[in-house]
Amino acid sequence: MGDGYGPLVIEKHRTPNAEHRTSNEEERERLRNCLIAVPGTMTSAFLALKLYLGEFNYVVVPFDQIFEAVRSGRADAGLIIHEGQLTYAHSGFAKLVDLGEWWKNRTGLPLPLGGNVLRRDIPLEIQSELSAILRQSIEFGLAHRAEASAALDAVCARHGQRSRVEIYRHVCERVHPRLWRVGREAIRRFLREARERGYVDREVSIDFVK
Repeated sequence: MGDGYGPLVIEKHRTPNAEHRTSNEEERERLRNCLIAVPGTMTSAFLALKLYLGEFNYVVVPFDQIFEAVRSGRADAGLIIHEGQLTYAHSGFAKLVDLGEWWKNRTGLPLPLGGNVLRRDIPLEIQSELSAILRQSIEFGLAHRAEASAALDAVCARHGQRSRVEIYRHVCERVHPRLWRVGREAIRRFLREARERGYVDREVSIDFVK
């Protein structure tokens, strides 16, 4: 979940007032006519961008090659996920829109970014056991953040010490317990709007494991 932040649309050159374009319909129209490098069409980032823009021109590029696609001119803009959300400015790119921020402002909900899925024919008691294991793993990580600092420092060393706060937020807030309370509503809203817009070809019925 991205609570007020998420996948970014970036471009190569910083332009005046780029940070204020998310509410400008003319800017959205410009993006619709751009060629945007995306990390895949079966990603939540791509679906969020379709909800934001509607139909647009895109080219599929591996997520770790999107910077180069934009830098070389192969694409006019890029849809950035993972560590690219932290390093785009240091790499010489400008943010046009944060889709998580846009979604939060519009719905009041976090943006679903990924999930774990189980087959319905797995016995319910095993589903519950698997869910408990995942939850225990997340709770262990949240309770032992200090032990994870060495790995975090290694990431900071690669991207610059001033990125540490952003990296901490990027890693930790996505699994914050407060998101569990609103996560189900967020997922249902995300998929419902995608279905209503025709971006998902059938109703998606979701059961959440207790």
